[in-house]
Amino acid sequence: MSDEAILSGIAEVARRHLDWQGPFTPEMRLVEDLRLDSVRLLTLAIEVENRFRVLLDEADEGRIETIGDLVGIVRRKLGV
Repeated sequence: MSDEAILSGIAEVARRHLDWQGPFTPEMRLVEDLRLDSVRLLTLAIEVENRFRVLLDEADEGRIETIGDLVGIVRRKLGV
């Protein structure tokens, strides 16, 4: 699965479950740019896990600041 496909899947999750309407790029920061609070971050994490059938752990959480970081971790979890 390509980074573009993973990014597209995460964008779909954000639009469906977080009502995100704006642009969606790897450089965007989850808290500052997407304005996600702790509940919305948890929602994003759970729905990304469901969408890609991966499990994000606590060590991953500390490394995710941008959408690109999330794409990289999902790619790693998928083994691609």
